[in-house]
Amino acid sequence: MELLGPSALGLLALLLPLVLLYILKIQRKRRAVASTWLWQQAKRDLMARSPFRRLVVQLPLILQACALIVLALAAARPATRGKTISGDHIAIIVDTSASMSARDQQTGKTRIALAKTVARELVRSLPPGSDAMILDAGRDARIALPADRDTRRMHTAINAITARHVEGDLGAAIGLAVSRLSQQGGRRQIYVVTDGNLARAAPLKSTAVPIELISVGHPTDNAAIVRVDVRAGEHPVLKRDQVQAFLLIANYGKRARELYVTMKQRNASDTLASRKVLVKPGQKLPVVLTFNPAPGDYGTGLSFDISPHDAMPVDDVAFGRVPAGRALPVYYGVDGDPDYWLLKALAADRDADVRRGSVGQLLASRAMPHDAFVIVQGACPVGIGGGDLLVIDPPPGDCFGTMVGAPIEGALMTSWREKDDARLKWINRIEYPFVGKARLLRASSKRQELMRTDKGVVVTDISSNARYATLLGFAPGETAWPKDVGFVLFVRNLLEQARLHRSTGISGPARAGQPLRAAVPIAVKEVVVERPDGKKSKVVARKGLAVVPDVQQVGLYLLSWSAPQAGAFITAVNLASAAESDLTRTPKHTASASLKLSHAERAMTNHREHSWLLAILALIFIVFDVWYLTRRPRKKRLTEAAPAGAATGKLTGGQAS
Repeated sequence: MELLGPSALGLLALLLPLVLLYILKIQRKRRAVASTWLWQQAKRDLMARSPFRRLVVQLPLILQACALIVLALAAARPATRGKTISGDHIAIIVDTSASMSARDQQTGKTRIALAKTVARELVRSLPPGSDAMILDAGRDARIALPADRDTRRMHTAINAITARHVEGDLGAAIGLAVSRLSQQGGRRQIYVVTDGNLARAAPLKSTAVPIELISVGHPTDNAAIVRVDVRAGEHPVLKRDQVQAFLLIANYGKRARELYVTMKQRNASDTLASRKVLVKPGQKLPVVLTFNPAPGDYGTGLSFDISPHDAMPVDDVAFGRVPAGRALPVYYGVDGDPDYWLLKALAADRDADVRRGSVGQLLASRAMPHDAFVIVQGACPVGIGGGDLLVIDPPPGDCFGTMVGAPIEGALMTSWREKDDARLKWINRIEYPFVGKARLLRASSKRQELMRTDKGVVVTDISSNARYATLLGFAPGETAWPKDVGFVLFVRNLLEQARLHRSTGISGPARAGQPLRAAVPIAVKEVVVERPDGKKSKVVARKGLAVVPDVQQVGLYLLSWSAPQAGAFITAVNLASAAESDLTRTPKHTASASLKLSHAERAMTNHREHSWLLAILALIFIVFDVWYLTRRPRKKRLTEAAPAGAATGKLTGGQAS
């Protein structure tokens, strides 16, 4: 029960003048009478100095006060919530994706605040004896509170929910809720509170438990950075390294937006580059910002910003990392003579800094950068450091999960994976087949096979979670392939991929909501992670890979280690999601027998008003008061009874006579 118009309770102040009317003395007129003996009480009232008299509780006063109180309550519009929950076991799922942090233009509140209000109203509407579980649904599902009957703990769990910088996916949360509720008997119900801005459509129709989707927020104009890519380039005139940042600015609104796009370095106030752009409604505008880095700028963090900010500030910023320069350190380890054709292909890239040595020297080297491109010929050293790896003509046996078999001769190239592998792009023809020696390779899966001859596979992918690696079952100089332009393109593709992986510093996508997989030196065992908010944590590194599992915040992350040699690097985590930034979207699901759609304003603000009942009660009081004041006085029946003695005497006299 609540009052929709509590200000109307001010009518209760009318009780004061009503009581005054009953305690004020009546002003009487002068009249001449023969005697004042019968008017002594009235005389004493007239002689009193106070204008008030003692309050005497009378029935009209009680009726009129009750009528006034009931009318004031009726004007205050007492009502009960129209939302009713029927169920013994309830699951409340609150969407906590990035779009829930947007501020609603009509209410002035964030969408997550509106969702938490709806969740609290659902808790208040729980029937007696029922239990509810609270789920926090971002990109993954989290149980904020297991099934419980204590509403205080439910409110505490709801208050602790916050919006995260991740794409929305309700599938895991709905699946978890269905799994938990399916184990319970009785009536079950799932309530999903969301704004509908989801990267993946939720499976709402094919569930065994009835679902009601309550949407919050209204369509809102928004501009966002939906893509960011930072590359190392070359200044066309100065012929020196240049950082090139490619941004894609989207306008999800009904009017054009004039925006300022800026680029700054981490912990610096100076602007490196800026542009003023006009983005039309519904347009995605590419923007390029460049600057010439100093030697100390490589590996530092970059922040991008569009201003003025709007309803969703989290997608108005993006982050990057100043990539290493075009110069790529290449470490070539071979115990015998190096491959002439391979060296020639490496020399075709003027930015490749090739350093040669034996395999043992590479294994023992501490000066080799952890992100260098490593080439090993005639061996398969598992514990070698560096970044991207190319293994050439290894001995028979297991080499990074691929079995190296017997040698073959005179094999002819038949197919290669060009479409879905960057190492083989632009190799659309091979004029010279293999005529020398090669070793057959047997990979653990078909997807690892890169090149196939008429006698078997000769090139495979041996990448791991920590590095990208390629295995050649032959020495290029012993085949006819180097005579083809495709061999030079293959080596160039390997170098470009190594540059890309070196510039990003990670071996996986750096997006909020996904694990951050960072490539570190293979000897590192522990990595300290400093998050954008300054909090630090430690993660274990295995075989050159450190995985940060909980990345829920966009920004720059600093990863550092102290053993065996101190080192650190910065990596960027972004939202960059068109699905989350488009705040004009609403839930598109169709209502069915197991799914009900409603908006928060209609679902939670519908009321059943009871003013009419109070108005009828006030009318009854008024009618009774009017009847009481206008009724006729009840006449007393007067019967003159003769004295008993007289009657007896009359009877006696009659008899006597």
